[in-house]
Amino acid sequence: MSAPAGFGKTTLLAEWLAGTHGEDRRIAWLSLDAADSDPASFWTYVVSALQPAVPGIGSSALELIASSSMSIEPVLTTVLNELAAAPTDVWLVLDDYHLVDSDDVGDGMVFLLEHLPPQVHVVISTRADPGLPLSRWRARGELVEIRAAELRFTSAEAAAYLNEVAGLDLSAGDVTALEQRTEGWIAALQLAALSIQGREDVAGFIAGFAGNDRYIVDYLVEEVLQHQPGPVREFLSRSAVLDRLTGPLCDAVTGRDDGSDMLMALERANLFIVPMDDRREWYRYHHLFADVLRARLLSEQPEQIPLLHQRASGWYECHDLTGDAVRHALAARDFDRAAYLMELAAPSIRRNRQDAMLFGWLKELPDTAVRRSPVLSVFYGFMLMLSGNPDGAEPRFEDAERALAAVPEGSPTPWTDSEELQTLPATIAVYRASLAQARGDVAGTSEHARHALDLARPGDHLARGAAAGFLGLAAWAKGDVSTALQTFTQAVASLHAAGNLVDELSSTVVRADMWLAAGRPGKARRLYQRALRLAEAQGESVARATADLHVGLSEIDCEAGDLGSAKRHLETAAAFLERAAMTESRYRWFVASGLIAQAEGSPESAINLLDQAEQIYRPGFFPDVRPIAAMKARVWIAAGRMSEAADWAHDRGVSVTDDASYLSEFDHLTLVRLLIAQHRSYPDAGALDHARRLLDRLAEDAESSGRAGSLVEIRMLQALAHAAQGHRPQAREALGRSLAEAPESGEYVRLFLDEGAPMMGLLRDATRHGIAGNHAHRLLGLGASAEAQAPGPGQRPLSTADPLSGRELQVLRLLASELSGPQIARELFISHNTLRTHTRHIFTKLEVTTRRAAVLRARERGLM
Repeated sequence: MSAPAGFGKTTLLAEWLAGTHGEDRRIAWLSLDAADSDPASFWTYVVSALQPAVPGIGSSALELIASSSMSIEPVLTTVLNELAAAPTDVWLVLDDYHLVDSDDVGDGMVFLLEHLPPQVHVVISTRADPGLPLSRWRARGELVEIRAAELRFTSAEAAAYLNEVAGLDLSAGDVTALEQRTEGWIAALQLAALSIQGREDVAGFIAGFAGNDRYIVDYLVEEVLQHQPGPVREFLSRSAVLDRLTGPLCDAVTGRDDGSDMLMALERANLFIVPMDDRREWYRYHHLFADVLRARLLSEQPEQIPLLHQRASGWYECHDLTGDAVRHALAARDFDRAAYLMELAAPSIRRNRQDAMLFGWLKELPDTAVRRSPVLSVFYGFMLMLSGNPDGAEPRFEDAERALAAVPEGSPTPWTDSEELQTLPATIAVYRASLAQARGDVAGTSEHARHALDLARPGDHLARGAAAGFLGLAAWAKGDVSTALQTFTQAVASLHAAGNLVDELSSTVVRADMWLAAGRPGKARRLYQRALRLAEAQGESVARATADLHVGLSEIDCEAGDLGSAKRHLETAAAFLERAAMTESRYRWFVASGLIAQAEGSPESAINLLDQAEQIYRPGFFPDVRPIAAMKARVWIAAGRMSEAADWAHDRGVSVTDDASYLSEFDHLTLVRLLIAQHRSYPDAGALDHARRLLDRLAEDAESSGRAGSLVEIRMLQALAHAAQGHRPQAREALGRSLAEAPESGEYVRLFLDEGAPMMGLLRDATRHGIAGNHAHRLLGLGASAEAQAPGPGQRPLSTADPLSGRELQVLRLLASELSGPQIARELFISHNTLRTHTRHIFTKLEVTTRRAAVLRARERGLM
């Protein structure tokens, strides 16, 4: 819907919305303003608008946006997948889109509109055609256009408005003259009606009424304002700088004391003011009217504008509305005040995880203003870290340190004497530890974390907790689980002392993972359960942490073979995640779902879920001891898709000759699975000998570090490797050690069952020789039915009858064209790597190795 201002676009949409009650459709309405032009803000509001219309949508998308390093495609892919499941038609209305129309927003809009599910529709209301490929959609018949020609009032409609609504009792000739001169533009008709009221020479006014849209508005507003008393004109002019109006705020800005009465009087006079709540406390001006008022103010009293914005900023600050206070300070170009307000807001922003908002503010400040404030310099560096520019962070930290060092000892500082300023040296050291962690620099992580502990004051529990936490993570990354547990437990105690309950509860996930590495899944389960009881007592305030705890319990239950309980925990977690804006471990919900799908024999579903986990995973804060790419490789191996697993090993650069280290252990154990599976199809004793020597090195490293959990898996793979080479006695011995040496071996079920028929055969052989004990008998019982249905690793590929997905069919049709790979990727709005993944899946399912052969095979099967 595209037309100039004042053509009734919003009114028409509102009437249409009112007429949809009782129909089987859901409406999501978003009224936009210029502040929403930042992509993070725009997509946050879009997702938030969709949530009431489509319950359950948007949790992961909001997390991606809140991370400050979002990529448009993963955000929208997540939203589109959830919209596709909507049971009814969904209409997304974007009102006043021209206020946010930009390349950054437009790129995402193109992706969204090109991939909409069939039951989802988008209505765009705008004053000017947006920078979107309208001609393409018009040619496809996918675009419905409503323009000024359809919105203009007819003569009959103009007469009804002027005489029945405005009560002017004009003659048919006067109505026709106004309708012709305004060309049915309702805003001009409304302004004309206001100007006519009380006039004696109505005909003369109408006869002299002429001009194009802009001049009509200028002329009529001048006429309207001229007929208002002086105090009203003054109030309108000074309050025009405000986006929202309430009595006390207007008093502060205008210097008067009649703001509330004036707003009520303006509403009664229909003077382009719109109530924003049922209590008539907050209002806004009609957008067109506000634009004209501001233009007049800029023309007539430009020197007043900064002062008015400063007054608004002061009022908002006094009422703890810091965001609005900062916005008006920036509008006043009072950058020192804006920086001061940002420093005050920093602690609250950090507690509430509103990093993206702070980053948006910082981008509006001149760089010199940021660098003058040590606090803002540090947070700017932190934002650069979050947005994927760690190299840009260190210079900002150095700026802050130089500024702090330049103040003579004992002298007052020129900055806000806040708690953030006092703890800044320790905060810088913590962020440097985080940088080192993100780069995989374990020694650097420890060094900076110790420095942070030296700098932190005794009562600075947050800095002390973060520093101890990074020391624990560094020990974990080295595989020293005992030290990691001891140090990280101290970190949690500091978080508790700081009153940071959400982070205290969320840290349970890390501690539980450490206990799993130590071979104590039962201990990890009890840790989760205790934390969950505490979280449930706190209610909605810790929804994010509660979700993380349920996901962790789901993973443990899945490994223990209780898939029913694992699913229930994920369902509960999903309900909490709908109400939680973000969570660092949101990706683990998809990982846990993928593990369940694999356990249920659905490799394609498992891969799809792990793909979603990979999209929203953000490395850097915790050691990546279980890479998602390696998890996918394990699914491919179990499904017999060796070429894809081999591609993973090649891309990852993992080798059997590597040194043993905990950070690469998961990759190495995945590589060993691949070599064993390949050996079963194409025997290669040399490769398997190398694999067994790698396992020996891994076992030695795990044993010396006390990682009993790692040893369970390593011994199991040693058994499978020996069995693949026909070394049955050695295989039985290794399997016996795997089951006997773990403190809580009974908690390990899926680890063994996921190895399929070869493991079942090995377990039967071990029990016949009196090895492996009761747990082996239990595993045989649990795996009896699965063995008959599911192949083991390397047994056979996925069925060649596996159907192609909808996306794969799209790719296949374009493979039949003359387009190159990059051109196909651009046509489908996907990356070239994603296209290669789809192509490999197509080749596997069609049992071909070339593009031409895939097209021919598809035609043979009637797929094209």
